[in-house]
Amino acid sequence: QVQLVQSGGGLVQPGGSLRLSCAASGFTLSNYAMSWYRQAPGKERELVAALTSDGDSTNYADSVKGRFTISRDNAKNTVYLQMNSLKPEDTAVYYCNAVWRFFRYWGQGTQVTVSS
Repeated sequence: QVQLVQSGGGLVQPGGSLRLSCAASGFTLSNYAMSWYRQAPGKERELVAALTSDGDSTNYADSVKGRFTISRDNAKNTVYLQMNSLKPEDTAVYYCNAVWRFFRYWGQGTQVTVSS
């Protein structure tokens, strides 16, 4: 079965850290450009971070630059989003996304809540 399975969300205090994981099954992630999106209640889904298939180039939303890092481990067929210095405005459901040619897959989403 072709799917992306996410893990690692949860509740964290402001200033804390979380790492999200996105593991692929049924296909090889190394061919795919990967990205993380998020959607907060009442807001549109927005791009948070992106990584090219060769891993040479990254792109981040201005709101997360310097705090979030996207990375991939092709041996584990997994992509990560390391989130540091979390803020309440980072609260959202986070989704990973894989794109190659006309193939596009989404993870199931994972809730991240930043609150004291």
